[in-house]
Amino acid sequence: MACMKLGSKSEVFHLDNLTWLCSTGLSSDVILEIGEKTFHLHKFPLLSRSGLLEYLIGDLSGEDETKCVLQLHDIPGGAKTFLLAAKFCYGVKIELTALNVVRLRCAAEYLQMTEDYGEGNLIMQTENFLNEIFCYWTDSIKALETCEEVLPHAEELHIVSRCIDSLAMKACADPSLFSLPMSGCSAVDNPGAAGIWNGIRTAAKPNPVSEDWWYEDVSILIFPLYKRLILAVGTRGMRAERIAGSVVYYAKRHLPLLGRQSSFPNGTCAAPGSAISASSDVGQRNLLEEIVELLPIEKGVTATNFLLRLLRTSMILDASQSCRENLEKRVGAQLDQAALEDLLIPNMGYSVETLYDIDCVQRILDHFILVDRGSLDSNSNCMVYEGQLMGGSNSLTPMTMVASLVDGYLAEVAPDVNLKLLKFESLAAGIPDYARPLDDGIYRAIDIFLKAHPRLTDSEREQLCRLMNCQKLSLEASTHAAQNERLPLRVIVQVLFFEQLRLRTSVAGWFFVSDNLENSQNHSGNLALIRNDASTQAAGTTQNHLVAVNDMKGRVSELEKECSSMKQDIEKLVKTKGSWNAILKKFSFRPKTKSSYDPNASKPGNNSKTLPESKEPLANGKVNHGSGELEG
Repeated sequence: MACMKLGSKSEVFHLDNLTWLCSTGLSSDVILEIGEKTFHLHKFPLLSRSGLLEYLIGDLSGEDETKCVLQLHDIPGGAKTFLLAAKFCYGVKIELTALNVVRLRCAAEYLQMTEDYGEGNLIMQTENFLNEIFCYWTDSIKALETCEEVLPHAEELHIVSRCIDSLAMKACADPSLFSLPMSGCSAVDNPGAAGIWNGIRTAAKPNPVSEDWWYEDVSILIFPLYKRLILAVGTRGMRAERIAGSVVYYAKRHLPLLGRQSSFPNGTCAAPGSAISASSDVGQRNLLEEIVELLPIEKGVTATNFLLRLLRTSMILDASQSCRENLEKRVGAQLDQAALEDLLIPNMGYSVETLYDIDCVQRILDHFILVDRGSLDSNSNCMVYEGQLMGGSNSLTPMTMVASLVDGYLAEVAPDVNLKLLKFESLAAGIPDYARPLDDGIYRAIDIFLKAHPRLTDSEREQLCRLMNCQKLSLEASTHAAQNERLPLRVIVQVLFFEQLRLRTSVAGWFFVSDNLENSQNHSGNLALIRNDASTQAAGTTQNHLVAVNDMKGRVSELEKECSSMKQDIEKLVKTKGSWNAILKKFSFRPKTKSSYDPNASKPGNNSKTLPESKEPLANGKVNHGSGELEG
């Protein structure tokens, strides 16, 4: 730390209870009262250095020639700082440091200790020292921190702005490009900074400095000073990612609620009206709102999980509506980067209907859909038409990720018995149809919801099942759905129908490949007769093709057996549903008799698309869906 000693005389001041006395051998002729402390001093040393004391002592001396009493309760820095100024007037040694120079500079200005009252007066000495410590990062931080105690005076003397400019310049500079004096310590004070080689002390190789080296140091500042520093580094061109990193560090240090878990099972989430004391609530709420405003507005520079933690904390602290809307929009703009556990925001309302705040997630999703739709519209090379993407397929990736995220979220909230069908449907329907390549995730969520809400009517069950497209279920999901008693019979028939179409397409495809391989075999044989030099290679290729054809024929035989087994299962199912008997006997379906698909254990993949179009109910012996049609 930089320091400077002023004066030459030995210590002549001593404290007696709350009174400072000066032992010079002469009786004191002036008394100064500052706060609870009293100073018994002499007129001449004071008025010879201070314009203010000369004026005050001169006025009182005309009234009473013996002793005058002055009150300086409003001096910057109080009695502690005045003691240093008084010692300077008496020529006693004082030590200037980064921790006392700001207060002493303000006190010197207050006392009018200019060059008119002696060469090298206190104002000039403290100014010179301030200019020196501005060369050092650590000392500048300490000086700025002490400005809080004398803020109005430090602002008037432009000490705050000079400290901030000095710090902003150093924070924006690349420390690897030049030797940045990070503190006032020398190599002797820091043994790790130097090494010994052949008996000679040499400078050690500097350690690499990361871009976040300044985050911790500036986090000690009060928010008004910190905010001015962040704005200053922003005007100097610092990247938004670095600014966001510093704000996140500051928030984690000064908002203790950010570290609390949000999930109910751990029992660590604050209930409405509890948690933090009312006295600290106001300060924490104001700080959170200020931090949200200070975060860079650029998309992606602030982590989504941190924004969601801020959102949860804003609900606990009952922050302003504008603050929460701001956070919801920020999260919505980058929802594809969120994790499922971060979205499980407990319901903080006083009239709690559901365990988790479904409405908040709905608003976040709506904003993401709006932003994503705008990005698609602005891209002339990308067009979505009838569920198909034409060009620019990468733009679907965020929507697909969000679809998977929403399906997982629906599966987590579905067991809540207070969750209404309309809310579940609204959230699931927010995902556009093209975003779900597979509908396994939404099927899993629907199945969990049906299990938790057994009192749904048949029409409500059919309405809920319209959220999924039976054509986009995987083999495991289709097999599970075909045996799921919670699904309406109409949905089971659709699943079996599309499995039958899938089976027929697969069998036809295998026979087509088999024919091509046989033709390829004959063609290769002819080439072998013409080109005798390639006979060995042709024979090996022919043998591989024969093996592949035999394997596919065996697979087709297995599929036929599975189809026969499915017919038997369907007949058993139809016996319990007499009205469907005439329809189902006309078709061949193919689910497996036993399924390993577990909707409660499966995780939603990174795929997602939304709700299929509403399917027409069975009527007049027909089922219409897409390209398939069943007739009775």
